[in-house]
Amino acid sequence: VISMSNLDSLPKDIEAEEAVIGGLLLEKKAYYDVSSILSPDDFYDEKHKIIYQSIQDLSSIDENIDIITVKDDVERKGKLNDIGGAFTLMQLSSKVVSTAHIQSHARIVKESSIKRQIIHISGKLYQDAKDLTKDTKELLTEAETNLFELTTNSIKKDYTSIREPLNEAFEEIESSASNPTGITGVESGLEDIDRITAGWQPSNLIIIAARPAMGKTALVVTMAKNLAIDRGIPIGFFSLEMSKVELVKRIISSICEISSDVVKNGQLSPFEWKNLDRSRSLIAESPFYIDDTANLSIFELKSKAYRMVREHGVKILFVDYLQLVTASNKSVREQEVAFISRQLKGLAKELDIPVIALSQLNRGVENREGINKRPQLSDLRESGAIEQDADIVAFLHRPEYYKIYQDEQGNDLRGIAELIFAKNRHGRVGDVRMRFIGKYTKFESINDRINSLDTLSEKD
Repeated sequence: VISMSNLDSLPKDIEAEEAVIGGLLLEKKAYYDVSSILSPDDFYDEKHKIIYQSIQDLSSIDENIDIITVKDDVERKGKLNDIGGAFTLMQLSSKVVSTAHIQSHARIVKESSIKRQIIHISGKLYQDAKDLTKDTKELLTEAETNLFELTTNSIKKDYTSIREPLNEAFEEIESSASNPTGITGVESGLEDIDRITAGWQPSNLIIIAARPAMGKTALVVTMAKNLAIDRGIPIGFFSLEMSKVELVKRIISSICEISSDVVKNGQLSPFEWKNLDRSRSLIAESPFYIDDTANLSIFELKSKAYRMVREHGVKILFVDYLQLVTASNKSVREQEVAFISRQLKGLAKELDIPVIALSQLNRGVENREGINKRPQLSDLRESGAIEQDADIVAFLHRPEYYKIYQDEQGNDLRGIAELIFAKNRHGRVGDVRMRFIGKYTKFESINDRINSLDTLSEKD
């Protein structure tokens, strides 16, 4: 929202733009020095924008870049008159004798472009804020999203010598060596899972998928509780299916070991009320941050995640669940899910923290005959992109749900859940068995319940 009266006062550096375009016309290889810095829209002058677009298009097909090829391309697009004819190209190329400083000039152009974008965002927000029908929360979310996208799109990493990552790798190896547990990432609090993952690793997208009623929400709530409440590690939880009050009731049931049905109906015994009161402050003071916005868009999610990390130091994000996140710019559902999956992977990399997203499986599991109900990668619902983008894909499976009470070795499977690691980009695959405590809607390592019962018997 910029009026024509103040258009000329916008930040710009026409001389820097001319230097960049002239340098590109002078030497083809110079394009590779600026292509990671500039896009056509970064140029203020419309002529320069058209010419740079032509140079970008020619480069993409490995065509030679000079005055003649650029002129022909611009003319073929019907825009030669818009740039002032071939004379403009000759004039620009004659102004530059060397491309030695082209990157510096490109950065000047980029900085002016960023400032203009900030002004544009501010102007639009100014106009929207004057509209009394606009929702305040939506305005704030839009502001955060626009600025977040501008920040992440403007700051691009450049290549580096191997020396820098080598030093970081040695530091991490030395740190791991001093840690007897071998856990290098964020612990789940479930020791068998941590053993196979070495903890959830920074910048990783982890997909935990299951059919309905397997307990996938209970699993991530268990992990979130283990981290935030038991260990004081800040976590962010996007609950798109369940309200924040319902989520907290699950946490109460898990911590206090009060049946979820009793928590719902409020018919607690005196002992349970005492246990509940004792746990209240522990839960309240934990760094557990919840967002239960319905129909949350991926852009809103990214904006809120960015704020959670910036303001509260959140170390891991949970998304329950992927298919409920929206992306209004995509019409085909499979494309939408693929877009959301890529955005979540990008978010994990940008924030350098693990992102754990739940996902649904299709009905292929139920359609398989006999006892072969174990999920597989082809069962991921709606998009193969999920498998491609994820660093880890794990399936939650409870054989008991399908009335399978023994495995092939005759082991009892009642109350047993399996987390099947079908893909692990940075480690091994395999199965982890856990105990599912249905009435408390929580998961435990196989040995946890035995150890806790032994402790209780000792106290008695």
